[in-house]
Amino acid sequence: MTESTPGRTRAERIADAALALLADRGMRGLTHRAVDAAAGLPEGSTSNQARTRLALLEAAVRRLAERESQVLAPRELPDPAKGIDAFADSLALALHRSLEGHRPLVVARYELALEATRRPELRRYYDEAGRQFSEPLLALLRESGSADPERHALQLVAWCDGMLFCCVAGSFHATTPSVAQLRAGFGEVLRGMLSA
Repeated sequence: MTESTPGRTRAERIADAALALLADRGMRGLTHRAVDAAAGLPEGSTSNQARTRLALLEAAVRRLAERESQVLAPRELPDPAKGIDAFADSLALALHRSLEGHRPLVVARYELALEATRRPELRRYYDEAGRQFSEPLLALLRESGSADPERHALQLVAWCDGMLFCCVAGSFHATTPSVAQLRAGFGEVLRGMLSA
């Protein structure tokens, strides 16, 4: 997960290393010294960038949101005028990309989500990062004619989160549904929400 991406800043290298450590070792394995080593930086580099553990966690949350937006955001947002099938197709492709090649990011997100339940100061950063995904989804549901877009957005996010958890850390952890299977599932969920 700390793949060498040309042009990454030192802050990005540190945050990427923090995410990799969270995925590999969990919250206990995340230390400033471990991040220095994982990022291939001189000792003390992480402390200079993020002085406290909270600052390091905040940097990880921000970087997670950046990286997930590259993975999850559909390459082309669905046009509500094209109907439920186009909406389902965009969501299926985005979720499949996450399950197929970015499982460590999902695991890191779970670690940060659990830590945010214990640290109110981190909760604010985590929730703010999550809004970059939920707000466009809410807008798409409104444009698609949802009678209750807030409730439907919650249900759709819960369905996505449930699928991710189940297939990454839960009882189906060895399973990656195909794009067709995800498209069918999204179609069923969206038809239930959007059919008059």
